[in-house]
Amino acid sequence: MDHDRDCPGLLPEPATAELQLACVLHALADPIRLRIVAELAGAGGSELNCLAFELPVTKSTMTHHFRVLREAGLIRQHRRGTSKMNTLRGDDLAARFPGLLDAVLAATPACPNTAPNAVPNAVPAAAATPAASSAPAAPVAR
Repeated sequence: MDHDRDCPGLLPEPATAELQLACVLHALADPIRLRIVAELAGAGGSELNCLAFELPVTKSTMTHHFRVLREAGLIRQHRRGTSKMNTLRGDDLAARFPGLLDAVLAATPACPNTAPNAVPNAVPAAAATPAASSAPAAPVAR
């Protein structure tokens, strides 16, 4: 794990050479984490506070998602006061897996700020219920 001695609030993260493709892909497979990465990529290298992301999850779940991203090596986090600041490790990812992040982000639908609860590839709740389906319901065995 890298530790920058100049930044005592830096949270542990894997070194660039230690990044594992399976861990990176696992982290990117979740639509919430993919959305976080896409928003950080759109920030152009700027730091974003965890609270800057309007995600449709609880605070504890949000913390989990950020931890998975950090431990996979996708983001860098450091503490600033009581906040955790996040940046995308785009250069490190490009050095280890050239073109991967660009390809994933290019294939990711945009998350407009006008719909903060939109999650890429999410199925609306109404469409996931049997009542919304056009197929007849299966008979109940008695």
